[in-house]
Amino acid sequence: MSSLAGLPSFFIFFAIAVGLVAVYLGLYTFATAHNEFALIRQNVISAAVALGFSLVGFALPLASAIVHAQSVIDCVVWGLIALAVQIGAYWGVRLLLPNLSQRIAGGEMAAALFLGAASLSAGIVNAAAMTF
Repeated sequence: MSSLAGLPSFFIFFAIAVGLVAVYLGLYTFATAHNEFALIRQNVISAAVALGFSLVGFALPLASAIVHAQSVIDCVVWGLIALAVQIGAYWGVRLLLPNLSQRIAGGEMAAALFLGAASLSAGIVNAAAMTF
């Protein structure tokens, strides 16, 4: 039964991760100029692609934060940093493409894929940097 000794920690960190993902999705969709979930409900694939890659770009450093965290507080703090990096990636791409949200809402895949790639890249670099 020693293999189950880590189960309480698993549940704690998993619950924190689920909570941070919910916070991330709420804040990210608030920070963007388009309503991702409404667009996804309307089957706008570009919105799903951009949000999906963004979510993966957030999950990668969140996973790194969980692996490297010394405490629950560490995990939460680094998870919030990962959140800020992803929102920063969106705003960075929006500077390059000022009409980004309109293009995604219009179903343009080029804009969605570029935002998704930037989000994923930011997440990979962020995760690698979390080797504290």
